[in-house]
Amino acid sequence: MILADKIIENRKKNGWSQEELAEKLGVSRQSVSKWECAQSMPDMKKILQLSEVFGVSTDYLLRDEIEENALPEVIPVDEGEEIRMVSMEEANRFLVHNESAARTISTGVMLCILSPVLLIIMGAFAEAGRVSIDENVAGIGGVVVLLTMVAIAVAMFLMSGFKGKQYEYLENENIDTEYGVLGMVKEKRAAYSDTHTRLMIIGIMLCVISAIPMLLIGALHYHHDDGTAMAIGVGILLALCAVGVKMIVLTCIRQGGMDKLMEEGDYTRQNKRVSRYDGIYWAIATAVYLAWSFISQRWDVTWIVWPVAGVLFAAYREILKLVVKK
Repeated sequence: MILADKIIENRKKNGWSQEELAEKLGVSRQSVSKWECAQSMPDMKKILQLSEVFGVSTDYLLRDEIEENALPEVIPVDEGEEIRMVSMEEANRFLVHNESAARTISTGVMLCILSPVLLIIMGAFAEAGRVSIDENVAGIGGVVVLLTMVAIAVAMFLMSGFKGKQYEYLENENIDTEYGVLGMVKEKRAAYSDTHTRLMIIGIMLCVISAIPMLLIGALHYHHDDGTAMAIGVGILLALCAVGVKMIVLTCIRQGGMDKLMEEGDYTRQNKRVSRYDGIYWAIATAVYLAWSFISQRWDVTWIVWPVAGVLFAAYREILKLVVKK
């Protein structure tokens, strides 16, 4: 086992992220990443620090022929907590599932955002007499379409969830990977890095500019609009948001799958404890969105719940991390 693999193994056994190890050594996370990818070697001062931090000898770190059985017993996170091994075959199966889940879930989210579009537009056109459909019939038809799209989205979420049940341990348990798995995942993540950045930027831009068409339509039809132009503007807003959010969710799930295998990002051992409560947070956010939307019927306004929930989620996770540390 080479030094790079030994650093990875000992870091994970102690339940540290690259950032946490870097902080202990007084170096940047990029330095630790380069050591673990065997792109550079720590100097002797850092080797000595690594031996102290990991509680191993410098001989173990520097000599490839000294293997795992030379290590003293290390308690991963809590005494008695087990580590589950992940094989190369299992890692590849999970990545295939994760790609399928990314497409399914992101499409389901897009359908949820698009679901009220027909209700808004048909209701406005019927009320203005632009179409020969009774206003109540248009409203009922729009609600039927909305509920159908939401039902399809929920079915997609459930289907993806059932298929991914066998991989839940990656989020809930401490894992270790067999030789070669980390290298394979790192290569895939490095190759995907540019695509991830591009999709995130485009998705965020689409969400930011989504209100522009509605503002322009509102300004141009301010004195003589019968409501139909504004309804179209809301439809365009939701469509742009839907595409943007789909891109963000798609790439975050893809990236998250690789982070799960490497126990990085949101899937460090500390964050795994924190993430157990995420479902409650998003369930509350969804309940607020649906309740507000159906009671007020202001679908053109209630979409703001999601960006606000996203911003608050970051603060919520940081607070929980502090609580877990204490």
